Amino acid sequence: MTQANNPLHGLTLEMIVTRLAEHYGWEELAKRIDINCFKSDPSIKSSLKFLRKTQWARDKVESLYVSTFKQ
Repeated sequence: MTQANNPLHGLTLEMIVTRLAEHYGWEELAKRIDINCFKSDPSIKSSLKFLRKTQWARDKVESLYVSTFKQ
């Protein structure tokens, strides 16, 4: 199976969350994606823990990453 059309190919969830947090900051990230792990005492570790078990939130994070960096 090829990943040629997958803009997230080769990226880990940690890389995606880290880059978004550096680009937007936690406060702006929480405004764009309304999830507690970005609003209340945010960290990469707590965000990853939540996103790994919450597919809808992970989808939103991945979508924001693609729209931000893959234009």
